Amino acid sequence: MTTQLTVALGERAYPIHLGVGNVGLLGEALRVAGARGTVGLVTDTNVAALYGETVEKLVTDAGYRCVTHTMPAGEEYKRLGEIEAICGTFLEAGLDRSSMMVALGGGVVGDVAGFAASAYMRGIPFIQVPTTIVAQVDSSVGGKTGVNHPLGKNTIGAFYQPSAVIIDMELLHTLPTRELRAGMAEVIKHGVIADADLFDYTEKNAEAILNKELAALERPIRRSCEIKSAVVAEDETEQGLRAILNYGHTFGHAIEAVTHYEVYLHGEAVSLGMCAAGALAQQLGMVDSDFVARQEACCVAYGLPVRWPELPVDEAVTAMRKDKKARTGSMKFILPEGMGKVVQRTDVTEEQARAAFEAIRH
Repeated sequence: MTTQLTVALGERAYPIHLGVGNVGLLGEALRVAGARGTVGLVTDTNVAALYGETVEKLVTDAGYRCVTHTMPAGEEYKRLGEIEAICGTFLEAGLDRSSMMVALGGGVVGDVAGFAASAYMRGIPFIQVPTTIVAQVDSSVGGKTGVNHPLGKNTIGAFYQPSAVIIDMELLHTLPTRELRAGMAEVIKHGVIADADLFDYTEKNAEAILNKELAALERPIRRSCEIKSAVVAEDETEQGLRAILNYGHTFGHAIEAVTHYEVYLHGEAVSLGMCAAGALAQQLGMVDSDFVARQEACCVAYGLPVRWPELPVDEAVTAMRKDKKARTGSMKFILPEGMGKVVQRTDVTEEQARAAFEAIRH
């Protein structure tokens, strides 16, 4: 059974197909999106070994020639050099402006392939086939594409919407447990920013979700897509409302930068970032200690980090100043006022931000 959601962007609206075993919809999705001739498949070494041949066959059975670029797996390969490599593969294979790309993988593959699609021949369509929780509930929806720079995460990229997103929950059966846990940080985030009932459900169903029971996973994945789709439809290029999706990310991106993307998975850094944001909100009198404790307990239930004793606070604050969300020298924070409600604050001092980092260091 497949549920179809829509990201309502007028003439650029696109479907999100959510279900079990529905990766087989890819051929029809390519046809509806207007693919002709050759399809460029971008995946990584981990996913290629599991699903590469299956997806290549889906593409060829639909009547298209398939050319695959397999990038190394890992956040450290989310860089400009990989964009050049993808474009090189597809130029050599003869992909032109009538071609399409398919991103098969987690958040890194989706972000890199999407950015490559935005740049190749000045832009060709692409379809997202996310294979991880973090990609299914967050990064595959909304059109944020890009790569990292040593000085900051996602600082080079473009807003470029896919033609369709195909979420097959069955692909999660092969997802490593650590990746599943990390992806749930984005679901917890969606509950904090927009849906107290989702947070409550996530809190109460940790065991079933971590056991990859698809019946338990369907609601948090669907609701996360609904939340993100609604926000993106209202504020596609993050001029206002969409910033709420960055809850935990200002701190989290700084943590990723100081660890050179080698210590924490993205969701693990977001977990630490949400705990720091909660500590900051409590410091500012926006929430009480019960909120902070409840958020941390939910992260702990999913095996996510809530403390980092080795946190280099000075380096993290410096990295935060370079975050792409900063405006005219002011750092921007999304902070909770209660479960299911957040606001944007630009009046936070460096000392207060430093204290929030200290809170997750001790």
